[in-house]
Amino acid sequence: MHADRTNRVMLLILAVLMITIGAGAGAASIGVYPSGTMHNTLMDNPVGSFFGAHGAWLWPVIAAAAAIVVVLALRWLLTLLFSTDRVADLPIGQASSGGPTVLAAGALTDALAEEIENYHGIRSASARLIGKPAAPTIVVAADLEADADAAGIRRRIETGALTRARTAVGDQAIPARLDLTVTTKPSARVT
Repeated sequence: MHADRTNRVMLLILAVLMITIGAGAGAASIGVYPSGTMHNTLMDNPVGSFFGAHGAWLWPVIAAAAAIVVVLALRWLLTLLFSTDRVADLPIGQASSGGPTVLAAGALTDALAEEIENYHGIRSASARLIGKPAAPTIVVAADLEADADAAGIRRRIETGALTRARTAVGDQAIPARLDLTVTTKPSARVT
């Protein structure tokens, strides 16, 4: 389950529920419902009377529903906190023994980031693999020096480091996303 998608769907459902409840309360206050709720007094409480008459079975049902809501909320929270779309291991072909050869994604991304950081004009770089192990996407983020040639660096990353990473994995069709940020901070690195 992708955390961002789940978060958006759950917040949309919650928003629709709250809007519906608010619209219903507003409609009741202006007398839209034929029962005349607009003219009822505060102490005339049919809901309280219902709860009083059926409390023996109603409170356990409410407690069970609340427990379900708590479990779903905890699952949602855990999904938001601990889910990741990062790839841990990357299958790169069949070994002679018949099993797949597995490359740790961290080894590939660390080597990729280290190579990019050695390019002239790069302050820092990071890389990661996201998606499914069978269809990953390479994501590279690099901070450029203020006077760096962004187009030249992008071209060098695409034709150099990314090409070598794709060759190492054995799949030249792996998509890549490149995020370049120009920084104005003075360099602490000696070039």
